[in-house]
Amino acid sequence: GKLYYEISGEGHPLVLLHAGITNLRMWDEQVEEFSKQYQVICYDARTFGKSTSEAVEFSNRQDLLDLLNHLNIGRANILGISRGGTIAIDFTLEFPSKVSSLIMVASNPSGFNYDEPEAEKAYSAREEEVSEQRDINTMADLDVEMWVDGPGQQLGRANKNVRQKVRAMTLEHYQDYFAAFPATEPTSLPLKPPASERLTSITVPTLIITGNLDFSYFAAAAEVMARDIPNAKHVIISDVAHMVNMEKPEEFNKVVLEFLSQFK
Repeated sequence: GKLYYEISGEGHPLVLLHAGITNLRMWDEQVEEFSKQYQVICYDARTFGKSTSEAVEFSNRQDLLDLLNHLNIGRANILGISRGGTIAIDFTLEFPSKVSSLIMVASNPSGFNYDEPEAEKAYSAREEEVSEQRDINTMADLDVEMWVDGPGQQLGRANKNVRQKVRAMTLEHYQDYFAAFPATEPTSLPLKPPASERLTSITVPTLIITGNLDFSYFAAAAEVMARDIPNAKHVIISDVAHMVNMEKPEEFNKVVLEFLSQFK
C-alpha cells in the first residue's frame, strides 16, 4: 500500500485521522487553525482518497506507525473521528510510547457492543442493503442522511456545503474502491484484545467529543470511555450529528485547542 499525507505548520505533531466515509479533506478548516500552533499531519487511510492498497491483510495501526517513523516523529497528539477514532485508540494501546494525547470524536473503542434502538438499527439495515447492491449514488445519499443530517433528523438539516462536501468524498471513495476491488478486498487486522476491554490501561490525556444529534451508539461509547479511561474529559457539542468538526468548526477547534494547551 501507499499512504498519501500532507503536513502543515510547525510545533508538536498533531495527527488527524478521518472518518470512514471521507478523506483528509474533511479536516480543511482544522488544518488552517491548528497549523498555527502545531505541526499538523493529515493522511488518507489505506484505500481512501489518494492512498492505495493491494488486496492484502494489513494493520491500520502499523500504517500510522510507519508514517510517523517515515517522518521521524517520536510522539504525537492523535485525533481521530469515527473510524479514525477507533484506529486512534487502538494505536494508543498498541504503541503507547508514540502518543502524547488522544482525542476521540464521534467514535467508539474497538469491540464495543451496544443494543441500538430499533429506529437506529433500521439505518444499518438500509446501509447493508444498498451496499450489497453497490448502488453508489444511493449509498452516498444514505451516508449524508445518516452521518451529516443525523438519525431521525429532517432531511437537509445540516449545512448545504457540508452535505455536498461529504457526499462528494463518500461517492469518490465508493467509485474508487469498487473499481480497485471488484472481488477480493483488503482486510484490516483487529486489535487483540480489543480496546473496549483495555480502557483502564490508557494513560495519556484523553478528550472525548460527541454531537448530541448523532447515533445513540456513540453517546453510549463516549460514556463508557469517559468512565473507564483515567481522567478522560467528555465534551458534548449541541446541534450537530456525526461530522462534528465540519458542522461547527469554530467551536470544535476551540475545544481541541483548549485541551491541547494544557500539555505545551
